Amino acid sequence: MAQDLTWADAEDIGIRLQEEHPDLDPLTVRFTDLYAWIIALPDFKGDPQESNEKKLEAIQMAWYEEYQDAKG
Repeated sequence: MAQDLTWADAEDIGIRLQEEHPDLDPLTVRFTDLYAWIIALPDFKGDPQESNEKKLEAIQMAWYEEYQDAKG
C-alpha cells in the first residue's frame, strides 16, 4: 500500500515525479505546472492551499536530484 503524500514529503514526491516524467529536466518546469502535477498524484493527500514557493522549490530540487541520478 502506497503512503499518503503531503507537502512535507519533498523527496518522495520528487521520486514520483521522476518516475512519471523521466526525460523532463525539472529545472525547466514552471511552478504552476509542478503544482498541478503534484496535486494530481493519486497518493497526494496534502491540502492544495498549503502550497508555497518554498515547498515547490524543495520538491523541484528533490526531483532534480533524482533526475541527475537517473542520468548517471
